[in-house]
Parts: sequence; structure tokens; C-alpha cells
Amino acid sequence: MKLDMLVFSAHPDDAEVACGGTVLHYRALGRKIGFVDLTCGELSTRGTPEIRLREATEAAQLLGLSTRLNLHFADGFFKNDECHQRKVIQVIRQYQPDVVLVNAPSDRHPDHIRAAKLVVDACHYAGFAKLETYDGKQTRQQNWRPKAIYHYIQDWWLKPDFVVDVSGHFEQKLQAAKAYRSQFYDSESLEPVTAISDPSFFSRVESRAVEFGRMIGTRYGEGFLKTSMIDTNVFFDFR
Repeated sequence: MKLDMLVFSAHPDDAEVACGGTVLHYRALGRKIGFVDLTCGELSTRGTPEIRLREATEAAQLLGLSTRLNLHFADGFFKNDECHQRKVIQVIRQYQPDVVLVNAPSDRHPDHIRAAKLVVDACHYAGFAKLETYDGKQTRQQNWRPKAIYHYIQDWWLKPDFVVDVSGHFEQKLQAAKAYRSQFYDSESLEPVTAISDPSFFSRVESRAVEFGRMIGTRYGEGFLKTSMIDTNVFFDFR
């Protein structure tokens, strides 16, 4: 199954919070989109890997994803090395996305930074014809390099290279993010309070969306960083 867009995240919930509105925007335009979570978030203070996987499945349904998979890399300890790159390359070649989204290259969480570099490198190497990878049936995969890679902006404020208008999808994006009930505010939870389980967290998410939206004259926006110069003739094909 070829996808138009493949969204990578270090942990389940990264992408829903940072770019869920953009995913819904392109889904409404008929684009096929899949998610790839690198880890199960097993080091998270709240919840369990099993709970996170169930929550990720619910979020995927709310976003209308074509597929979602988890590579089960070690949370906090995955590396940008050949072993991990090859697994990401296999996924890229399997789904042949035109656009890839991935974590911010500079952020509070080291996993986000490492995931960004890992996926960018793997996208480049996936285009090498002499680099051999095989699918589950041991069939050699065709080389494939995405046309564009964009970083969604997360905890730290980074000046975006471009902003997507998500005004018509913001509430649904919040619903998908809040599918991760183990991670966010729950008045009945007895688990420790974290930076994202604070009651004000989603108010800050909305403030960021308002700020980015103001940059392009809309109510809500989501900002992205580019990894290479954008050819506008190609860019507008993916509106």
C-alpha cells in the first residue's frame, strides 16, 4: 500500500499533539496517511506500554489513518545506527510516501532530537539502489526516497518555515490527542503529575496553535520546519 504521507514519532502521542490537525487537513483532501511510532513510550512516568498501544489505536481511528505500526525501539535508548536505520528504511520502502513528517530537530526531549536525525538519515539512504532491504516475504525492496521531509514543532518554540491552517480540524485533533488518557490530565488519576498531565497543558497547545495561526491570518495553525528548499510547484501539489 502506497501512502501519500508517513508520520514518524518517537513516542505515541507526539504527532497527535504536534501535527494532528495537519493530518486531518490532508485526510479531508483524500490523502492516505500512516503513522510509525518508534517506541511504545515504556519509560513514561504514567501508563504502561500496553495502555499506550490501545490509546494509539483509538487515536488512529479518530484521525482516519490508513495504517499505524510500532517499531518497538527501546524508549530512551534507541540509536541512529545501521540497525535502526535499516528498520526505518524498510518501512519507507514498504509504503513509499511522498511526504514524511517527523519530530522536531531541537526540543526538550532527547528522543525527539534523535528520532528526527534517524528518520532524516534513513530517508536519504532509502534512495540508495545498492542498499539492500527485504520485506516480510524476503522479497528485495525497491529503493525509494520521499520528495519532502518536514519537522513538526513540539515543546520548544521554534520559528516555523511554513504553517498549515488547521482551523477546521483543531477540535478533532484535540480529541485524537486526548485518546491518550493515561498521559494527560485526569482528575481521578493517582499517578505522578508530569509536564503534559498538568491541567493547563492543552491550553498551551491551543495558545501555540493560535500563535502559528496568526502568522498566516487564520484561527489555528501548525508550524513545520523544512529540511531542504521547497519547490513551490511541488509543494502546492500536496495542499
